[in-house]
Amino acid sequence: MSDSSSASSSERLPVGPQAEGYPDDAPSHSEGMPPRHARSDEEADAEESLPPRKGGLLTLVATPIGNLGDLSPRAVQAMRSADLVLCEDTRVTARLFIEHNISTHAEPLHEHNERQRVPGLIDRLLAGQQIALVSDAGMPLLSDPGYRLVRAAIDADIAITAVPGPNAALTGLVLSGLPPHPFLFVGFAPPRSAARKESFATLHAAERAGLKATLIWHEAPHRLAEMLNDLGEIFGEDRPAVVARELTKRFEEAKRGTLGTLASFYAETPARGEITVLVGPFEQTGQDADTLDKQLETALASQSVKDAAALVAKANGLPKKTVYARALELMAMQQKNTD
Repeated sequence: MSDSSSASSSERLPVGPQAEGYPDDAPSHSEGMPPRHARSDEEADAEESLPPRKGGLLTLVATPIGNLGDLSPRAVQAMRSADLVLCEDTRVTARLFIEHNISTHAEPLHEHNERQRVPGLIDRLLAGQQIALVSDAGMPLLSDPGYRLVRAAIDADIAITAVPGPNAALTGLVLSGLPPHPFLFVGFAPPRSAARKESFATLHAAERAGLKATLIWHEAPHRLAEMLNDLGEIFGEDRPAVVARELTKRFEEAKRGTLGTLASFYAETPARGEITVLVGPFEQTGQDADTLDKQLETALASQSVKDAAALVAKANGLPKKTVYARALELMAMQQKNTD
């Protein structure tokens, strides 16, 4: 199926104030407030009178996730005015430099060298230098390097600012048609199925305890089909989900469906490009709890509490401790009824 046909077949969902979860009389986020891009004279005067900061400045700069036109003028200025630009891969960032005539010196900062580089970078910031941090795509720190540097800068009382911009998780969220808030961005799922299912089971246990949010992951295209299959096994094949890929690029697509239908589709149709996977919020019903209790009661009739809990936990993709605690509760209730 071509990109254009799959995009056109996506389900059309209600938008605007009448969409589910948004009552007609819900106030706008900015209702009664001045435009956020406008500054009053008092605000401008206050900015002019800010005390000098200690040391230099660390600027976290968002970069395009596909479309080069998404780099903001402020991001360009931040990189041009910096003494140093830190990037995951200088070859990737070089394309932005060429496109926008940026001549600042660039050096690599990635997961393999960040710990070793942080002390020297903090010294440079304390000496008054301005350093811009960018990732290959999107916002630094979000599934990308930079957290150690930011924590060290905070501990050293160095000024930090951010230039917001493109982000794949949020772009996928607003295109998905799933409830936009609350949401939980999880990052990349573990690459191996056993660890992946365990992480999903932990989230599902949190859902049963009250978490109700749209869940968001990034995933590599060659693992997408297996991930969707594991998601369906743990969260249920009927859960609404979206696979967003190639966001802001020519073949941008948001394929909507259930975890079951999406897993079947991508098992037959290999995915390409950058992938963001979104799963709709958990809707717990009385039937869910009843089903778990019935499974435990059946297992307890022939097995120990430990073995029964382990069996039911595995069948439902839930942590053993959670199911074991419920099994003890059922045993106590049965004992009380017998007495």
